Amino acid sequence: MSEIIPRWEWRTFGQAFGEAENNIKKHKEAGFKKSEEKYILSKKSNNNIKIRDDLADVKTQLNVNADKLEQWTVAMKQSFPAPKDSLEVLFRDYFKVSVPSFTKDTYTYTEFLDELVGKCDQLVIVEVEKERQAYDINGTVVEIAETKFNGVPMRTICVEHADPDLVISTVRELGLVDLENINYINAMKTAVGMGKE
Repeated sequence: MSEIIPRWEWRTFGQAFGEAENNIKKHKEAGFKKSEEKYILSKKSNNNIKIRDDLADVKTQLNVNADKLEQWTVAMKQSFPAPKDSLEVLFRDYFKVSVPSFTKDTYTYTEFLDELVGKCDQLVIVEVEKERQAYDINGTVVEIAETKFNGVPMRTICVEHADPDLVISTVRELGLVDLENINYINAMKTAVGMGKE
């Protein structure tokens, strides 16, 4: 497994970003991705837990610095079928809810959602669609994305890199610094009426 390097992130959500978006689009586009994912929101946690291509991907926040940048790292990756021991860790340490009573040694993707997540009133499954345009600006990854959270349209801009100074200097250069830094989980909770933890 390759070394995991925590990344600092600045992100905002809205419908239009004015001159800042124009400043980004002056740069050459570095890639385009379209994806459909399931995020699992917990009323007890703000960990970022998504499932894509039968893989559960968990990211957790390590720090928030003086510029309000957030540092996130990969905490867990689990493919399906998943053993109950790994799912126990997921529920206890990352969802931060009561561990369910397991009736099987392993769970398929569908069983995990239907029999475990779907029966926990502290968890909400959100269907997420993304269309992401990526730009390489000052060595940072800058994205403009069209998203839908359970069908609710949201637009987002993100700047991320392992070096927080590079992130905030790029945010300032692009004219984004006066916009609120909002991570995916808080934006999603607002969109589906769950509120922030």
